Amino acid sequence: MKENTEISSARGLRIGDTTPDFEARSTIGPVKLSNFRKRWLILFSHPADFTPVCTTEFVELARQADEFEKRDCELMALSVDSLFSHFAWLRMIRDRFDIEVRFPIVEDPTLVIGRAFGMVAPQDSDSATVRTTFFIDPSGVIRAMTCYPANMGRSIPEMLRMLDALQAIDAQDALAPANWQPGEPLLKPPTQNLDEVFKAGDETAWFLRDTGKGKSK
Repeated sequence: MKENTEISSARGLRIGDTTPDFEARSTIGPVKLSNFRKRWLILFSHPADFTPVCTTEFVELARQADEFEKRDCELMALSVDSLFSHFAWLRMIRDRFDIEVRFPIVEDPTLVIGRAFGMVAPQDSDSATVRTTFFIDPSGVIRAMTCYPANMGRSIPEMLRMLDALQAIDAQDALAPANWQPGEPLLKPPTQNLDEVFKAGDETAWFLRDTGKGKSK
């Protein structure tokens, strides 16, 4: 992997940060993170190849790959395992589950990427502790993050729902309420004008009001 000086100095990332660039080997060939700009990208770590929970995640992600593509979103996975371990694991998944994983899986044997993104702590010697996911917008900005323990798999429907919500609130300059689903109304940002607060029809109408329309899949 070609280490980038920008990434080596980073110490964990948060929502609103621009992702540092990196170049690395992957199962689809060399990848550079900045080449994925102009589309949404979900970058996620997994503890290790040939593990039960990770295998179920990758099988389901491969099955739902078209759904992410419909949303103009790429997937990119990352683990400490070598490129050839990734190849062997993907061959096993294909032969056992009759599904091909075609999105890139990056090798990160020195953990330089994982540490820079905050996926692993600086003192950790491997990436087996958590499953971190970054939702990155077309400008390269981190818009959402999730972190699951190693013994619990991610919810692929929730990943899709989160992506739908992020795209919908951008399109409408709105807010997504609890349990929002595509097609349901979003919320309008609250007014910042005192006169409008006093004129509101009831005590919540100035800050809790929906747009009356949603985003369809």
